[in-house]
Amino acid sequence: MVVVAALMGNAAVAATKFVAAAFTGSSAMLSEGVHSLVDTANQVLMLYGIRRAARPPDPSHPFGYGRELYFWAFIVALMVFALGAGISFYEGLAHLRHPREMANPLVNYLVLGASLMFEGVTWFIALRSFRAAKGKRGWIRAFRDSKDASTFTVLFEDTAAMAGLLIALAGIVATQVTGDPRYDGYASLGIGVVLAITAILLARETKGLLLGELAQRQVVQDILRIAGDDPDVRCANGVLTQQLGPESIIAALSADFHDALTTPQIEACVMRIERAVQDEHPDVTALFVKPQTAETWAKRRLRWDPDRVTPDGIDAG
Repeated sequence: MVVVAALMGNAAVAATKFVAAAFTGSSAMLSEGVHSLVDTANQVLMLYGIRRAARPPDPSHPFGYGRELYFWAFIVALMVFALGAGISFYEGLAHLRHPREMANPLVNYLVLGASLMFEGVTWFIALRSFRAAKGKRGWIRAFRDSKDASTFTVLFEDTAAMAGLLIALAGIVATQVTGDPRYDGYASLGIGVVLAITAILLARETKGLLLGELAQRQVVQDILRIAGDDPDVRCANGVLTQQLGPESIIAALSADFHDALTTPQIEACVMRIERAVQDEHPDVTALFVKPQTAETWAKRRLRWDPDRVTPDGIDAG
């Protein structure tokens, strides 16, 4: 829903901006047209990524294709930087070197007003979706913790679009008031800066997801709690998780079982833990349970993450 709304809004806005740029000769409006065109192409890529990521597991990909969404989100970040920011910088510099008088500024105002309305609607939809997902967490923390690349990508793009429109408006107003067409070029450069910052933030976050981030802290805590509450588990040592997609997590649990348990009893215990975890977190698509003493877990965990192991061997986080 968020991506489709952004696609429709950006396609309409891009066409309108290009028409306005052709009538007025505005560099900032041309940069904004390129910006919206890149955003439209990005939404197409995100929809393609969502569709590809939704494919069920198969023998070659037993845990599914969830990371394909992260790959296309990373491509989107590169496009924002290379095409959106690059063309905006080029157009701004070209306009500063060869300033052109702006014709029919009223057309620009009408287009910017309509664009702000269209972009505002899609931005509000993306913001509402992200706000529902973030819960009580702060905005920055929610962005860092988010595993749904489609939602935060659309929100960042729409936020950058709103900022770009305001910069374009400021450049056009300054050009008309002062009679100096160079302000239009400055606005184009400002739009390029906004797009470059947006692309860097998106690339940084999607790179982490693509390489494999751990699941949200609450998932880890719930798995440890569920395993620790089972009467056949002496101690739940720790959990290793990896986010394979927005709704796909793989987890490995280290648990110390009571010595008197038989193999069938341990199997029954593992099945209880798996069912309980699935009930609370359906996105945990695979849970592997390894019988292991707390001391062995601590020694092996200490090799790569000494800060999260307490003196008694229990995972601290």
